Amino acid sequence: MDREEGRAPTDRVGRALADWAAARPDLDVSASAVVARVSRLAELLDPAIEAALAPHGISRGEFDVLGALRRSGPAGTLALGTLAGRVFRTAGTMSVRVDRLAERGLVSRRPDPADGRGVLVELTPAGRAVVDAALADHLANQERLLAPLDTAERARLAGLLARLLAPLEDRP
Repeated sequence: MDREEGRAPTDRVGRALADWAAARPDLDVSASAVVARVSRLAELLDPAIEAALAPHGISRGEFDVLGALRRSGPAGTLALGTLAGRVFRTAGTMSVRVDRLAERGLVSRRPDPADGRGVLVELTPAGRAVVDAALADHLANQERLLAPLDTAERARLAGLLARLLAPLEDRP
C-alpha cells in the first residue's frame, strides 16, 4: 500500500515500495515515495520534452541556452559565464553548446568589451525565431504532461518542489 495515499499502488514506484515494505518491514521507505517518483518523472519527462522540441531542430539543452538568452532582455546577450550559470552548466559545457548553436546561425559570439578575456553570446534573429516557436510548443507540451493535475494541485506541487530544491541548490 502507498502510505501517503492509503490505497493500492498505481505506479511502478508504488509497487516497488510495496515490495520493499513486504521484504523489509523494519525499514521506513516513505521518503522513496517522493525521491523515486521525482527521479522516475525526470526519466519520463525528458524524452517527452525532447520530442516536443525536435520539430524545431533543437535539443532541450539548446532550448535552455536560447531561452536564457531570450529572457535576458531586448538584446538577448549574456556573458558566457553568466549564461552557463543560468542553464546550470559549466563554462566548458556551455562553450561547446554555444559553438554548435553558432555554427547553425542561432547565436553569435564576440569579445566582451568590459572583460578582455570574456565572451558575449548573443541571440541572432534566426535564434529568436526558433526559440519563440519552440516555446509555444514546449508550453503546450507541459500543459499536456500536467493534465492530470488541476490548477491548485499544480501550484501546491510547484511550491513543495521549490521547498525541496532550494536547500539542495544552496549547497556548495
